[in-house]
Amino acid sequence: MCGIVGYIGDGQATDYLLEGLRRLEYRGYDSAGVATITPTGELSATRSVGRIETLAERLQQSRPTGKTGIGHTRWATHGAPTEANAHPHFGGDQVVAVAHNGVIENFQSLKQRLQQEGFQFLSATDSEVISHLIASALAQQTDTNGNPHALLESAVKVAISQLQGTYGLVAIFRDQPEVMIAARLGSPLVVGVGNGEHFVASDASALAGYTDKIVYLADHQVAVVTAETLAVSHRDQGHIKHLVEPLEIESGDVELNGYPHYMLKEIFEQPKSLEDAMRGRLNDDDGTAVFGGLNLSSQQLRSINRILLTACGTSYHAALLGEYLIEELARIPVEVEYASELRYRNPPVEHGTLVFSITQSGETADTLAAQREMKRKGHPTLSICNVVGSTIAQEADGGIYLHAGPEIGVASTKAYTSQCLALTMLALYFGRLRHLSYPAGRRIIEGLRLLPQLVHRALEETNGEARRIAGKYCHANNFLYLGRQYNFPTALEGALKLKEISYIHAEGYPAAEMKHGPIALVDENTPSVFIVPQGFVYDKVMANLEEIKARGGPIIAVVGEGDTRVRDVADDIIEVPAVEEHLQPILCTIPLQLLAYHIAVLRGCDVDKPRNLAKSVTVE
Repeated sequence: MCGIVGYIGDGQATDYLLEGLRRLEYRGYDSAGVATITPTGELSATRSVGRIETLAERLQQSRPTGKTGIGHTRWATHGAPTEANAHPHFGGDQVVAVAHNGVIENFQSLKQRLQQEGFQFLSATDSEVISHLIASALAQQTDTNGNPHALLESAVKVAISQLQGTYGLVAIFRDQPEVMIAARLGSPLVVGVGNGEHFVASDASALAGYTDKIVYLADHQVAVVTAETLAVSHRDQGHIKHLVEPLEIESGDVELNGYPHYMLKEIFEQPKSLEDAMRGRLNDDDGTAVFGGLNLSSQQLRSINRILLTACGTSYHAALLGEYLIEELARIPVEVEYASELRYRNPPVEHGTLVFSITQSGETADTLAAQREMKRKGHPTLSICNVVGSTIAQEADGGIYLHAGPEIGVASTKAYTSQCLALTMLALYFGRLRHLSYPAGRRIIEGLRLLPQLVHRALEETNGEARRIAGKYCHANNFLYLGRQYNFPTALEGALKLKEISYIHAEGYPAAEMKHGPIALVDENTPSVFIVPQGFVYDKVMANLEEIKARGGPIIAVVGEGDTRVRDVADDIIEVPAVEEHLQPILCTIPLQLLAYHIAVLRGCDVDKPRNLAKSVTVE
């Protein structure tokens, strides 16, 4: 949540800050602001409520100058979305400006103490205490070694040592415009290394096209940044040698490329993202999948007695599908836990349990906390993640990168199907380690290889029908999504997509559970979306569909191509290419994504930035 950018170099800081904030607007869009150090040596801030374009208009009027600056786009936690609560915040007599992501849990006690010391607070945020803490520490510092940068670094370390909670922050200083200091604990922060300039951002996507080299800061690390130099230290342990890595994102990856919304672009990128997720991971000779980053031997993995999958939101739905797949193909018991619950539960997790954290961003606070708790108790932890260098990926014992590319739309689409694919390959891998036959493994591989082109067909063939159906039902206030077995998680995911971006109430259920209560919701104004491709439980789902039809509920059915039986009952159908049952959830998700998208557009909703949501939930 929230986006941070920073610049120091020979260029005009606001040129980068504004573009960087536009790229990070999906992380927070209640308010925004930038602060620069002017050529006359003053800190100047411009803030606004609402979207980045409002800030851009103000910057066009004020035209702030300066070669050092920071910016922030906010998702409100403490304090309403107001101009006073927008970042950056000043500290002391405007000696320092700070942009902060995260939550400071002890800010009230810190604020009371600082107020007693005479510091004046202008906002209701928890973040403002950081700027005043730094100003307070600066006032008490004495330059004993002649290194002014060391004095600033020391002041920042004194300030953050008093914080309880999470932070990713960047600070600039009125009296030393040639330096910028960044620090992190539990909230992502990266430094881009340029030629005579450096960048700071909370997300690597803000750096694409500006640099191809990046440094991922870890928890408790502090970076002292000038135009020419970068020095990283541990808050408590002193200087460390940082690793400069290549930035594997190009500027085109974070541009719309002709699409009206990032969400639609990412929906149509799924053939490529699925192909990238499979590249180099299918072994025909052994009829299995290959993962180079699990960092556990085949013998260790054969000794696993149970798998625990933990995730939040959309990733949780992928985990539910993973449970079905792994238990079916590998015969290993699987449990799925909401990470937000697992972090505080103390379940009896037996020896021999392997824990997988599933996350798009790799920074989800609840998932990270759950992973740390399981690791603390001695269980091997692996991750399925899309962001290289993210905290969860770094702290896990190993894992699987999705290689789906940047996902800008808040509602996850291509990352979800890539997670489903990764879990399918993982089920194949464990299956071949245990009991799955070579011919069965080869059949699964053949189906996987066909998947990208089948998804391409589904996109081309279902988009128009999804748009037509959206026009028919976009004014409904409630939807039901129903599926069974592998497609029960698909129903949950379809309902979530509709809720997220169109603000229509929607619920997903196993189709047979309708008669145990939810069928009371059925009426002529409540569409039911059935996921009913051909398969083992096809006749059972058809019986559930007939029950809804008998009670006058409109029915939208996602079916396999050539299905005529459903056509005679459903009010509207969307056909997807026929595929083996374990791959049906990926194909059937496509029209559900498109249906949600087109309904949201018709209702005038902001598809890429739905209200109250942020892309990466990095606070509890």
